[in-house]
Amino acid sequence: MFTGIVEELGEITAVENLDDASRFRVRGPVVTDGAKHGDSIAVNGVCLTVVEHEGDEFTADVMAETLNRSSLGALAAGSRVNLERPTAVGDRLGGHIVQGHVDGTGEIVDRKPSENWEIVKISLPADLSRYVVEKGSITVDGVSLTVVDAGPDYFTISLIPTTLALTTLGIKQPGDPVNLEVDVIAKYVERMLGDRVLPASAPASASAAPAQEATK
Repeated sequence: MFTGIVEELGEITAVENLDDASRFRVRGPVVTDGAKHGDSIAVNGVCLTVVEHEGDEFTADVMAETLNRSSLGALAAGSRVNLERPTAVGDRLGGHIVQGHVDGTGEIVDRKPSENWEIVKISLPADLSRYVVEKGSITVDGVSLTVVDAGPDYFTISLIPTTLALTTLGIKQPGDPVNLEVDVIAKYVERMLGDRVLPASAPASASAAPAQEATK
């Protein structure tokens, strides 16, 4: 389990394309400290398993399902990525419960900078909109964030300077893809309640006015 608090901005140093998968080599001095075969590391919000570890780099195999469902397939040598190790039992939960299981991808639609933060609008797949609510949690490229405004096919987030400086969200531009993981609690609630609350085709909740700061 992760918390969506990115530990460092790493780099893809090599990508080897296999028959039905890819092997990534990733540089990250912080997350590789003490890493060993079989450990989990989140790369742009995707939980990957360490295959090899040498120096400040590790390799991970990414199967076709992950490449198709996430934006990892668009990465190449030189791409910057958000890295996070799993949270340890007893640690503070700085963000929210993040599994590293990407639900789909969105796209940066617009960025509006201001003096102390930046509002970013991201497209939202129709099948995920019902899980995204104003002031709820969402994971974008592995970063735990609070939803400012939730529309039927988009949502907005507010990024503080620290998030802009230390994650890929500071460098991504309109048109760039991002990995999305919705709050797992919402999915469990929907599963348990079935159709007793809302039909599966019910529209998403109405949007509201943005807040000044909504990142953790």
